[in-house]
Amino acid sequence: MVAQLAKSKKSAQARDKPAKAVAGGSKAGKGKLLSSKLAYKGKVFKVFTDTLIEPGGHRNVRDVIRHNGSVVILAVDESRNPADPDVVLERQYRHAAGQFLIELPAGSRNPGEAPLAAAKREMIEETGYRAKRWTMLLKYFASPGFLGEWMQIYLARDIREGEAKLEEDENLEVFRMPLSEAMRMVAEGKIHDGKTLIGLSLYDAGRRGGRL
Repeated sequence: MVAQLAKSKKSAQARDKPAKAVAGGSKAGKGKLLSSKLAYKGKVFKVFTDTLIEPGGHRNVRDVIRHNGSVVILAVDESRNPADPDVVLERQYRHAAGQFLIELPAGSRNPGEAPLAAAKREMIEETGYRAKRWTMLLKYFASPGFLGEWMQIYLARDIREGEAKLEEDENLEVFRMPLSEAMRMVAEGKIHDGKTLIGLSLYDAGRRGGRL
């Protein structure tokens, strides 16, 4: 009887203590969602207030932005100078940042749209360029603390010029720049857009390592 009471007390203490965090999260499992309420619905994204039990056992309330996901296009022209290919970039004003930013072409996926189809569509719409060869370089979370958005970076090669089909609210300048110059701007802190920093650095490292 004493042994049973001791065992019951130990089990109760174990339930009340948060589970230990596991490095990498691979064995901790997912959190348990208790409720999810729509707090805001915009043209591009929705905000949900989620109540959940975290993998460590803590109860939390978190505001999460839900988004269809985005694609980023790293379009390169290796025909003129294979040792230092041109990269297609854009300069556009970003209200949230309060300034003009240099960026890789990118855009949101439509509901149900395949990522590669979205990348091809966005590149034509924003730049007019088309490409014969496409490679998915990376898939990553943009800001997972509050944003449940996957971003996928595609490498577009064998490009050819065409006519852009900008949307009414898009006002941007499309230009080309040698990779070496773009990487110099990265090193000097002159490019502030995250997806562009990731895409350019990944491509440059891949070329230096003989993988691209």
